Amino acid sequence: MDSKNEPKTLQQAIRHFADEQVCIDVVARLRWADSKPTCPACGHQEHYYLKSQKRWKCKECYRQFSVKLGTIFEDSAISLDKWLIALWMIVNCRNGVSSYEVGRTVGITQKSAWFVLHRLRFALRTGSIEKMGGGENSEIEVDETFIGGKLGNMHPAKRRRIRETLGSTQAAETKTIVMGFLDREQRKIRTQIVPNTSRQTLQNQILKHVADDSNVYTDEAGSYKNLPSQYVHEVVNHAQQYVRGRVHANSLENFWSLLKRGLNGTYVAVEPFHLHRYLDEQAFRYNNRKDADGNKLSDAQRFELALSQIAGKRLTFAEVTGKVGETAF
Repeated sequence: MDSKNEPKTLQQAIRHFADEQVCIDVVARLRWADSKPTCPACGHQEHYYLKSQKRWKCKECYRQFSVKLGTIFEDSAISLDKWLIALWMIVNCRNGVSSYEVGRTVGITQKSAWFVLHRLRFALRTGSIEKMGGGENSEIEVDETFIGGKLGNMHPAKRRRIRETLGSTQAAETKTIVMGFLDREQRKIRTQIVPNTSRQTLQNQILKHVADDSNVYTDEAGSYKNLPSQYVHEVVNHAQQYVRGRVHANSLENFWSLLKRGLNGTYVAVEPFHLHRYLDEQAFRYNNRKDADGNKLSDAQRFELALSQIAGKRLTFAEVTGKVGETAF
């Protein structure tokens, strides 16, 4: 978008994207190099634009394609102006935005808004496999947290079912364990759902996500003891202090606070099956508060960054609901 005309607020965004052709042009510019549409079927870049149908026709294979094809918007009857406003809201609302609020704002049902938000969360995931840190000056905070409702607050039938399955002494197993890694230099965070907090599980995740020769800061949990020698491991004992010089995990604790504020206050109830998507959403907002030089990103810049990640991603309703392979009737 032109910096002079780019929207700066939600109200301006709604007005800006009210024109369908503006939406198509913005998505095309961020999706294709040089804003030149490429046929998803044959890869050819020579085409006709069918203005009345808002789509292109390839000169090579003669197939028609829209800007939605091959993106997170594919096969959606919801217009692009509503998709883009929903994306603007999810990337710029610090504590998240509920499907009820999105539905009321853009004029779709709550069920449709719920599906839209899950598809957008899927687009926000970066999927980076590069290790964090590396080098004697790199500092990585590592911590884990438990997410889920308290057993005593659950409906008696659900509480009884859990106790019959897990046993009354295993209430902690009703929660989902999330492990976090925060690179202080890059100001980036990464999350990973883990099955337990055993030493083998947590240290294997550190080996997977953190580069050698990094300074790793954790709390005094026994699972982090005897960390492999390729790391400089320092511990802060929370029974005595929360900060010891540069040794602390307070930045990661801040992320947990933001995450739980959104889960408890905005979304209220999140099933473990969907939790990883909410983690991706919160991590995207946290990682893109500032650019590489430490300058604060505007709402429009964060929106464009998210929109540039929509291509090559597809999420069906069956996948979201865990019903892949089941018949629709």
